[in-house]
Amino acid sequence: MTVVKEQEGLYLSSFTHLENTLNENVAAWVPKLRRTAIESFAELGFPSTHDEEWKYTNVAPLVSLPFAPARVKLTEEIRRRIERLPLADLGCSRLTFFNGRYIPELSKLREVPKGLKAGSLASAFKNHGAVLERHLARYADARTHAFVALNTAFFEDGAFIEVPKGAVLQKPLHILQVSLGGGRTTVSHPRNLILMGSTGQATIIETFFSLAEEPTFTNTVTEIVAGEGALLDYCKVQQESAAALHYARVQVQQERSSTVATHSIQLGGALTREEVQAVLGGEGAESLLHGLYVITGQQHVDNHTTIDHAQPHCSSRELYKGVLEGKSQGVFNGKIIVRPDAQKTDSKQSNKNLLLSEDAIINTKPQLEIFADDVKCTHGATVGQIDAEAVFYLRSRGIAADEAKSLLTYAFANDVMERIKFQPLRERLAERLFARLAKTQSAKEA
Repeated sequence: MTVVKEQEGLYLSSFTHLENTLNENVAAWVPKLRRTAIESFAELGFPSTHDEEWKYTNVAPLVSLPFAPARVKLTEEIRRRIERLPLADLGCSRLTFFNGRYIPELSKLREVPKGLKAGSLASAFKNHGAVLERHLARYADARTHAFVALNTAFFEDGAFIEVPKGAVLQKPLHILQVSLGGGRTTVSHPRNLILMGSTGQATIIETFFSLAEEPTFTNTVTEIVAGEGALLDYCKVQQESAAALHYARVQVQQERSSTVATHSIQLGGALTREEVQAVLGGEGAESLLHGLYVITGQQHVDNHTTIDHAQPHCSSRELYKGVLEGKSQGVFNGKIIVRPDAQKTDSKQSNKNLLLSEDAIINTKPQLEIFADDVKCTHGATVGQIDAEAVFYLRSRGIAADEAKSLLTYAFANDVMERIKFQPLRERLAERLFARLAKTQSAKEA
């Protein structure tokens, strides 16, 4: 408890030290926003396992290390390493961020529609301040979530994307987030704001990578607003180092007849906590939540999702799958809320897990909270191992045991990946996943 209080005190004193610097070149309303957020953090403190929402996730790794703000100089060698990252070049527009700060020389826009705004959030304060004031920090609640409060207090930059009314992005827009501690334990707070104009269509990909093995803490918040009839595919891939710590909040606000699909692929990190909340705030809105976590060793991944049906005639589909090996631990807590006025809701939720070792653990808790009477809702969870009969069948066809297990595991996971619409990303993820599974099975057989 003493260590926790000391670390909370470090963040509070760090804010006092950095407050003036953080508030340079921002709009007049931002300092009050930051101050309110840090006061909320001081009141909330870090969550503990005594909190029901954090029952299976211990934040001790976050409070046992003194994370300092990332201040690594971007050298030519680091630039080359960023360009060589496996998903750096997907053949589409890219916004590149290093330790949460925009790098224009490593960013490029290709074949974008007229009127699209895409770039640095920090720069957007100069030209789009009124839009930011209307939307930034209005959806992800810093008053009740400690890590959102920290991000709101400390963010310096992130992606600002505004798709104009009726515009269609022919190719995805890629947000590349790269962290490097430079031999120190560092923290960055990327903040994204994505605004979809009515009937606009876009695919946005966000990837997270580390360039070194030292512990880094990425505390990221993304707010998405989908206007009437908008269509958005948002895919997030987390493949940071084995020592990295990662917290993410994805907050989606949907208006009438909009469709938002989120795809979460989690492969890296020592401790990952991701919260996705979609509020269906307009009649006829549709939400699709897809997730895949493939973890091994001592990795810990915690997924908390909430789909809030606030209006009638809305639908949602949720599928999260986990592949756990070694002594890894997974958590899935999915909640579907149907408000009293949300009649004719149609919602399905499923969490399926494959355990590849006896020491792997999954805690899964699908939930329904229904306050309307004319709805159609289902939810469920499964936990199992590789089907021995399926392995026997493949072996009878001349396939080696380790390859058979890799194929079956890949088929299980691919059910989520094939829902990613952008083919280059889907194929590269499939290649990396299959190679990883094959390596894992070969090591177990050896």
